[in-house]
Amino acid sequence: MLRKLALVLPVCFGASSALAQGSFNQPRLDSLLTSLETHHRAMGSLTLSQAGKVVYNRAFGQQQPGVPATPATRYRIGSVSKLFTATMLMQLVEEGKLKLDAPLATWFPQLPNATRITVDQLLHHRSGLHSFTSDAAYATYMNQPQTQAQMLAIMSKPAPDFEPGAKFEYSNTNYVLLGYIVEKVTGQPYKQALQKRITGKLGLKDTYHGGPIDPRQQEAASFIWSGSTWLANPETDMTIPGGAGALVSTPTDLTRFIEGLFGGRLVKPATLQQMMALQDGYGAALTSIPFGTKKGYGHGGLIDAFQSSLIYFPTDKLALAYCQNGNNFPLNDVLIGALASYYGTPYRLPDLRPATPMALTATDLAPLTGTYASTQMPLKVTVTASGTTLIAQATGQPALPLTAKSKTQFTFEPAGIIMDFDADRHTFTLQQGGGRYLFTRE
Repeated sequence: MLRKLALVLPVCFGASSALAQGSFNQPRLDSLLTSLETHHRAMGSLTLSQAGKVVYNRAFGQQQPGVPATPATRYRIGSVSKLFTATMLMQLVEEGKLKLDAPLATWFPQLPNATRITVDQLLHHRSGLHSFTSDAAYATYMNQPQTQAQMLAIMSKPAPDFEPGAKFEYSNTNYVLLGYIVEKVTGQPYKQALQKRITGKLGLKDTYHGGPIDPRQQEAASFIWSGSTWLANPETDMTIPGGAGALVSTPTDLTRFIEGLFGGRLVKPATLQQMMALQDGYGAALTSIPFGTKKGYGHGGLIDAFQSSLIYFPTDKLALAYCQNGNNFPLNDVLIGALASYYGTPYRLPDLRPATPMALTATDLAPLTGTYASTQMPLKVTVTASGTTLIAQATGQPALPLTAKSKTQFTFEPAGIIMDFDADRHTFTLQQGGGRYLFTRE
């Protein structure tokens, strides 16, 4: 079915305004993760590290179909990759090899407004360049290898969304270009620059630029819950997201990375302060992430059905990294449960038992079936009925059983999909990721 085509998730969340630290309630955190697995609400791996020492590390669910995940399982981390890219850019600035006010045209004059867009604006998502992952056409090539020349052609085509520097608007185009700039300035492929500048320095053995998912390397597949089983999800070709979202890692490696960043092992303290300086809530791939009175910094990620979050609380020297490859429950709520358990604050375990869907008959479903097309995106959606369950399948994607909310509204919660049918007009409106798309039966 249709997937969110962004590489990031919002990572800000709240708790009670007053936060008195207690003792780590590990049994409560264990209970949360066990319940998530038991009720098929999530699969993934979580690490908490304090002052460089891992205090909690647990994986749950599947790594590959029928293969249990372990703390050594490697996950695609999506837009958490942006923090690695930004760190390398700032290292180059420190070394005098790159200036933040350098124009994009220095390397890629074919991009719109390239003479007026600076490296700093790319870092802070203030370039105005349209995010290629927001376009409906993205779904038609996301599984196919792309060269740098092909990606530059794709990113050069749309008109800018706004004038350079006018405002903040998240765009994956910015960080794909920054990854290319790392390669231009260092004279090395991104993966080699990453090893020299970050992973080699910190001894990160499980963090690298990904390729096709390789089960032999303990790389996880991502899954969508069908209502009765976890289904393997199609994967993005990693030649596409590059510096915006192509890295693979483990939660333990991610905590070591952010501890190294905040501990002065990758950039100077003054440079880190530059990265933490927020414009409209976003720094150089760092956002502010509050938990009650605690103030953290980090980034989140989403690619295919993988989701991730990396957070560091400087005052407590606490690092949290969470990677999941199956989602049927809000990631934000998992993070709140983990931090509430660590800080020993009040927290009620959620009731994760599935809600009872509205009971419909085969007669109710029959008028809704058929193959639908939209002028807003190139995919077709075939709607069928299996007994009393409505099933939707988009071109080239798995069949997804829908949950009936009424006789005309159906949802697929893991992907945030809402489908509203109008049987008389032979249409449905699909809502996902803030977008609305009208489909008409052929």
